[in-house]
Amino acid sequence: MSVRRLAKEQPASFAFSKDSQAKADWWIAKYPAERKQSAVIPMLWLAQKQEGWVSEPAIQEIARQLQMPVIRVLEVATFYVMFQLQPVGKVAFVQLCGTTPCQLRGALDLKAVLKAKIGEANAVSADGKFSWEEVECLGACCNAPMAAINDYYYEDLTPESLAKILDDFAAGKSPQPGSYEGRGASEPKGAIQTLTDPKLYDGSLAKKIKIPNLPEKPKKAPKTEPAA
Repeated sequence: MSVRRLAKEQPASFAFSKDSQAKADWWIAKYPAERKQSAVIPMLWLAQKQEGWVSEPAIQEIARQLQMPVIRVLEVATFYVMFQLQPVGKVAFVQLCGTTPCQLRGALDLKAVLKAKIGEANAVSADGKFSWEEVECLGACCNAPMAAINDYYYEDLTPESLAKILDDFAAGKSPQPGSYEGRGASEPKGAIQTLTDPKLYDGSLAKKIKIPNLPEKPKKAPKTEPAA
């Protein structure tokens, strides 16, 4: 895993909003008082959802509320790559899958679109609205190539469809997530090509087999007529 460090430029302070603090209190209350540090991951996530990323003041505030050393919270924040340690685009933060299945299906072409429309990876655009990074497998290989944008997956992408999605975000729209080839979930592209013959799964081709060394069934005792 690559070394992950906090951003060089940090805000002066951090405070949970009223809504975020209520959720943080709910998480803390889920655990016994002596185990409240177990809420560190949910609280880091709440801080990120509020600000878009996890800052050093946020880490310090979480450490204060959970009464744990700051270094312990920092260890968690830097270990899990789902936590962003530097500012991201306020309108759209794109995580492009660059693992083998997506590469084979055109992820490099999508990367070229991101560079052209946003700029280099891991840097926020000049207007502060967009940023992107390349990530490891996001688990949607059947619908490659794909990208996670903010909280949702956008799948079966082409350079044209990704460019349109980014334009829609820039225009204040909310592009529909999911497959951009109209597929539902991970169903096959086009017609089904496997298990098309019902005999393959309805049991009609099954043949009786004899299990070797199976014990013989005990013979039933002959019926006897009751005495007169």
